[in-house]
Amino acid sequence: MNYQKLSRKDKKYLWHPFTQQQEWVANKDITIITRGKGTYLYDAKNKKYLDGVSSLWCNVHGHQVPEIDRAIQKQLKKIAHSTMLGSSNEPAILLAERLVKLAPKGLTRVFYSDSGSEANEIAAKMAFQYWQQVKPAKPKKNLFLTVREGYHGDTIGSVSLGGVELFHQIFGPLLFKTLKVKSPHDYPSRKVSNDRWLKDCVKEAETVFRRYGTRLAAVHMEPLIEGAGGMLPHPWGYLKAIRRLCDKYNVLLVLDEVATGFGRTGTMFACEQERVQPDILCLAKNLTGGYLPLAATLTTEKVYKAFLGYFESARTFYHGHTFTGNQLACAAALANLNLIEKDQFLTKIEKSSQILQEFLEPLVAHPHVSDIRLRGMMGGIELIKNKKRNIPYPYAQKMGYKVCAEAKKLGVLIRPLGNVIVIMPPLGISHKDLARLIEVISLSINRATKD
Repeated sequence: MNYQKLSRKDKKYLWHPFTQQQEWVANKDITIITRGKGTYLYDAKNKKYLDGVSSLWCNVHGHQVPEIDRAIQKQLKKIAHSTMLGSSNEPAILLAERLVKLAPKGLTRVFYSDSGSEANEIAAKMAFQYWQQVKPAKPKKNLFLTVREGYHGDTIGSVSLGGVELFHQIFGPLLFKTLKVKSPHDYPSRKVSNDRWLKDCVKEAETVFRRYGTRLAAVHMEPLIEGAGGMLPHPWGYLKAIRRLCDKYNVLLVLDEVATGFGRTGTMFACEQERVQPDILCLAKNLTGGYLPLAATLTTEKVYKAFLGYFESARTFYHGHTFTGNQLACAAALANLNLIEKDQFLTKIEKSSQILQEFLEPLVAHPHVSDIRLRGMMGGIELIKNKKRNIPYPYAQKMGYKVCAEAKKLGVLIRPLGNVIVIMPPLGISHKDLARLIEVISLSINRATKD
């Protein structure tokens, strides 16, 4: 079908996520992707784009990866899907074993779902139910401590855990109450030493622990860097300090590694960089290499055992999804992990991260760039209207979107978070394409911010 017909049908029938539909329908040049190859996407007009946003942060090795294609095709010749309620399947079993071996020490059980939001919702329900059933039961431990500007998905439970006002404020009456500490990035001056920054941030968290420790079920947070909140790094040592507080006050630690997992920050999991083992770990996005929806919530044997009992005890974890442990998705994930674990893939990511840092360095002096934040291959460029007077661009000016529109004209697809230009290329991107990505972003910032 030609572009014009597809465009008309899209505008007549579809409702896009995180999109102001009035503006979308008025746009005469919407992007309709028809195929992909490597780190490039092609639209219905056969225009070629560098996939600078990893198809929303999930693409690892590029598109049409032969090893993952073959794994899905091989599985498709057997079966596409059968339920895990009352039965099991081989790919799900083998993937669970693989994840346990890869995960931080102590995580022994895998619960599947379909998205990062669901993985986080499952984690919250597990943590809550655990304290109701542990011996002796502690029913008063029913509060969650979360980090402001954190983002854990868009279902009601995960929104309750989140703290991005733009996304979450309107749903306030529907949400359960959580305790929140300020984002560690939201510090009066990050020109101080890491030790001072860390000390003050931990002090605030410890105040909450001292007051509510007997009622806290879990701390639920993103490790090292908050993604959708604006690519906001934490001071080094913050995660380890939170782990220590959890141990001291008998609180579970839930880490949302939906965005940071599988090499995105330079290690298999971000929490490894501070040698932290969570009680519950949430995974999605890069799990299947960007091929199919699949998420996993991993937990310890201690948490798992609190759910064991005779049928009539009703200690079961009553949660599940139709496509839990889907065979095609699990087959794709196994093939993806094979690629990640061979040929020094993580070492290559570390090198790419260093090169990315070098490419970004010249932008530090740009009059409309206030900050560049990076953890591995995950980061953001924050735009500012007046750098000397610290005046941000008004939200209504849509400067982030204008930069991305300029990049699209130059053949690069990226997405902003308000005034932050997101840096999230496919992990397997070549250094040549990485250089092009930053070159186009730099040129697009010049064009969009030109007075």
